[in-house]
Amino acid sequence: MPHSASEPGPREARVRARDPEASRRVTLLELFFDLVYVVALALISRELVERLDWHRAGEALILLAAVWWTWAITTLVTDLYDPERTEIKLLISAVMFGALLMTTAIPEAFGARGLVFAGAYVAIHLGRGLFLMPTVRHDPQFQRRAARIFTWFAVSAIPWLVGAFVSGDARLACWALALAIDYVGFRLAYPVPGLGVVPEAQRNVTAEHLSERYQQFFIIALGNAILTIGTMFSLAHSEAVNIGAFAVAFGTTLLLWRIYVHKSGQLLPVAIQTARSPSRFLVSAPYTHLLMIAGVVATASGFELLLREHPGRTPPAWLTVILGGPALFLAGRSAFEYEVFSRVSLSRPGGILALLTIASPALFLPPFFASLGAMLVLAFVAYADYRRSRGRPPEVPVPPH
Repeated sequence: MPHSASEPGPREARVRARDPEASRRVTLLELFFDLVYVVALALISRELVERLDWHRAGEALILLAAVWWTWAITTLVTDLYDPERTEIKLLISAVMFGALLMTTAIPEAFGARGLVFAGAYVAIHLGRGLFLMPTVRHDPQFQRRAARIFTWFAVSAIPWLVGAFVSGDARLACWALALAIDYVGFRLAYPVPGLGVVPEAQRNVTAEHLSERYQQFFIIALGNAILTIGTMFSLAHSEAVNIGAFAVAFGTTLLLWRIYVHKSGQLLPVAIQTARSPSRFLVSAPYTHLLMIAGVVATASGFELLLREHPGRTPPAWLTVILGGPALFLAGRSAFEYEVFSRVSLSRPGGILALLTIASPALFLPPFFASLGAMLVLAFVAYADYRRSRGRPPEVPVPPH
């Protein structure tokens, strides 16, 4: 007699899901897995400034979205299944190998190594499905879940691989289409004719584990900014100028951390637990965090521009990176705050407006002053957060219904 979803058989209990009584903390293997992304973000940030224009920015966004999606989907797998099981450890290790292979191809992903990048991405997602479907075969619900996800990634594999065999704008368009399929499929809960969508019961998340994983990846993004500061320091300017630029870059990084953590970042686990539909966070968190991480990556690229030899005035492309990175972060942070509190502090859209306001005069000044202006805007947002919470009882999360 087949077992129900609530009464797993011997094989199912071994690989299907986390033990309800087990620790929900992140495992050492998951932290080890994250090391790949330190290198990936550093390469994307560096590539963005090598030939700075809108075309290169689009390529960087495609690379970041692809790299992020391998991490985000793997994180959801380790949230659903017990990462201490041998089978899941093997799966994480295999994804780590594929992600590292993707990372090595980043500098030439839109050149000679496009097939390596796209092939590794496709292999990660299709390989995960081919591994999970037989592994959970004694639980039809979870096997159908794996089949739905596999089907969507099989569809997106076509433009991924086609894009690897073309070049220039054609590759950019193919890969943008492939990512659109991947991101929309997730948003729609992977509907497949005859199978339907992933049921609501299979979209619940573990608050402690998932929130900790997203916080850790954000720290990795900040680590990329720190890496840029450390490696670019003292390469081009006088000691006084270097120290001033160093202080601005470090202060900006510290403020990004502070604004992320303040209340929303701290209370994310509680918000997930108290939400009527915890699966809503499963749907929204990958998108809001991608925006914030893209902002941090762009900000790190701005640090490299700040710390290298530069002209007397800030070129428009440089200004877009220096001010656009913090603006993108604040946009993602606004959406993140709405996830947790069902409101957005006025300081966040106000900060974006301030960054737009200082853009015009910054064009006539050296890049240092544009970076200083961005740091002061972030300091204003952080101070507004402090004033909002000072002397008041702890705010309770009120996720949207």
